[in-house]
Amino acid sequence: MSFYTDDASHLSNQLLIAMPGMLDDNFIGTVIYVCEHNPQGAMGLVINRPTDLDLIDLFEKIELKLEIAPIAPILNQPVFIGGPVQTERGFVLHPQADDIRYNSSLTVPGGLAMTTSKDVLEAVSQGQGPSKIMMTLGYAGWGAGQLEDEISRNGWLNLATNLHQINEIVFDTPYKNRYQKVMSLIGIDPNHLSGQVGHA
Repeated sequence: MSFYTDDASHLSNQLLIAMPGMLDDNFIGTVIYVCEHNPQGAMGLVINRPTDLDLIDLFEKIELKLEIAPIAPILNQPVFIGGPVQTERGFVLHPQADDIRYNSSLTVPGGLAMTTSKDVLEAVSQGQGPSKIMMTLGYAGWGAGQLEDEISRNGWLNLATNLHQINEIVFDTPYKNRYQKVMSLIGIDPNHLSGQVGHA
């Protein structure tokens, strides 16, 4: 699944910000962390659209017993709608760790890790998992050339930033403020946006 290049069009570990020209209801007003982008397509997770479910509720639904007292703020945060594809499947974003491996993880070069196997949640329930996580149900996916086309038609603004800022936005910024936070990094007031867009 993974194929990485140094091509300037490679968008892995970047953020996508939905522009006023975005017509798809699934993505209006969203920020997406791009986990993978290659000639076959792209996939990412919406990071600012919560469900009504929080992680404690989810742990109960999948019958994961908490071995320690709930780890706020981790378990009190919402589960997010990651996108319209495979909405019954969970995707966990977390910092990379050299000494821990999970059964099914994608390591984003220079960025975060995304794990789809239950063992990461089992580790969290035992107090041994990542110190920070963000979980989504579903993901956003694009076929070959589709994301590039949407960017060229002013659907998205893509932002390349550093890992510190990625961590701050994904894990430390309240979800209601993430869109504004990302826009502030490039000095744009969302209230002044038009349908015209470029690349940050």
